[in-house]
Amino acid sequence: MQSISKKLSLLFVLCAISAILLVTIFVNLTVSNKFNQYMIDIQNKRYERIVSYFEEAYKREGEWTKDTGIELIHEAYMGNYCLTLRNSKKQPVWGMDPDDLLTQIHIGDMPVQNNGVYTTKTFEITIDGEVVGYVDIGQYSSVLLSEEDVNFKNSINKSIVASGVITLMIISIVSLYFSKQFSTPIREVANLSVSLSEGNFEAKSTSKSNIEELENLRISVNILAEKLKHQDTLRKRLVSDITHEIRTPLNVLQNNLEAMIDGVFPVTNEGLIYLNEEIIRFGKLINDLNLLKEFESESIKLNYEPIHLDDLLIEMSKDFFIGEKKGILIEYEILPNENYQTFGDIDKIKQVIINLLSNAIKFTESNGKITIKLYKEMKQIVVEVIDNGVGIKQEDLPFIFERLYRGDKSRNQIEGNGIGLTIVKNILELHNAKIEVNSREGIGTKVKVYFTSAN
Repeated sequence: MQSISKKLSLLFVLCAISAILLVTIFVNLTVSNKFNQYMIDIQNKRYERIVSYFEEAYKREGEWTKDTGIELIHEAYMGNYCLTLRNSKKQPVWGMDPDDLLTQIHIGDMPVQNNGVYTTKTFEITIDGEVVGYVDIGQYSSVLLSEEDVNFKNSINKSIVASGVITLMIISIVSLYFSKQFSTPIREVANLSVSLSEGNFEAKSTSKSNIEELENLRISVNILAEKLKHQDTLRKRLVSDITHEIRTPLNVLQNNLEAMIDGVFPVTNEGLIYLNEEIIRFGKLINDLNLLKEFESESIKLNYEPIHLDDLLIEMSKDFFIGEKKGILIEYEILPNENYQTFGDIDKIKQVIINLLSNAIKFTESNGKITIKLYKEMKQIVVEVIDNGVGIKQEDLPFIFERLYRGDKSRNQIEGNGIGLTIVKNILELHNAKIEVNSREGIGTKVKVYFTSAN
């Protein structure tokens, strides 16, 4: 099994080699074809020049002689081709011997195309539209290449190969660099996922990447690690809280019953009432846990109907006389001439309002004040519950909707099981509503609930 760095490097190098080979072959073929075409054009121009020369010579002399064009022989030998001059009846006037060309020029040692195959081309010599003779041009290759021409082609090919090798080296170095850029964050994320699977939620990935997708992956896995760490902490605390909440009434029951059995406490009506209250509190905790289980499993059924939140708040205010008993002032601020209708399960919405008001009264001291506001904001209906009670610690605020979560202060001094807000949030989520809580310790708490307006 290979690492991603090696895989990426090998992939880059293979792609580079393939690309360089294709480019090299393409460039080589293109250059060779263009160069050969260039040499053919030069050769054709040579043919035209030779024919033109003989035409001018015939015009000047008026006939063919053994000396006509004899001065071209030297040039022909130097150019590796043979000339044969023929009259209009195709009878030789004079000609060169191809064997002399082989021995004098050593064409067998020359690197030419189709080496050793002698071919001739015959061209007409015309004067005023009349054919007066022919010239045969023979050579030992289809395209005549001088040593300089061959050296030029070789230098081009060597340059192409050298550039390919240099490019391959550069691409290899670049591929190693970029493969590291890819592999390092991926390897760290992979190692982090292994650590998380082993229960090490303290692990984090610190190697930042300038690649957006890899950086998003790194950040997401780090966030996942934080959430898993948080969930693990909550799980441990949940076990501790459930143990605490269940053990307390059971210990009270056990101790009191043992004391009554042993005769330490007399069996009185007041004692039995006290034990019954503990049983009721224990039963209420079990009922709340069952209710929470129903919400979280989404097995609870909702009966949707139109709800006028202003009428509901005013009606429910009558049920909170307990706040008046504590000397707490409860005020309502409902903007008039507005339609506060929404859709939902009225019993569940009542439970939300009851829990919010109960919490506000519970955590507000005597002579305090609770304000309930109702108004519309865009296409939403907003319910605010504001108190000037003990408030919530900033470190506790992110966890107030977790099961059985209660700050140490509230656990020790105020009765409750830490399930109310969890149920509230689950009910609101089923109604596509949203809840926000802002609080400062010693100043008070503001809870805002956003319902979707029916119109």
